[in-house]
Amino acid sequence: MKSTVDPAVIATIWSVIVERAKTPSPESYTSRLLSDDKGIDKVLEKVGEESIEFIIAAKNGVQERTIQEASDLIFHLLVALRAADIDLADVMQELERRRK
Repeated sequence: MKSTVDPAVIATIWSVIVERAKTPSPESYTSRLLSDDKGIDKVLEKVGEESIEFIIAAKNGVQERTIQEASDLIFHLLVALRAADIDLADVMQELERRRK
């Protein structure tokens, strides 16, 4: 049985992404993604790249790699939401609506 992980980790990561957007730092990967000359296209390229890597890992049945790529995909999707000026709360609300 797997240990339970607090889903609040997503909220914590979201808070960091929002903070990096408000207060960019050249040392921050997130800040660099959000301020790239390509604009949102840079982040969307990363979402596409990570999606493909996730699909390949899952298709190949490599559990550890699939977990890593899923983590990368979720992170970059969150950054893309911020770049698109969409609040994570709105996405969570939509998921909740669909659950009912």
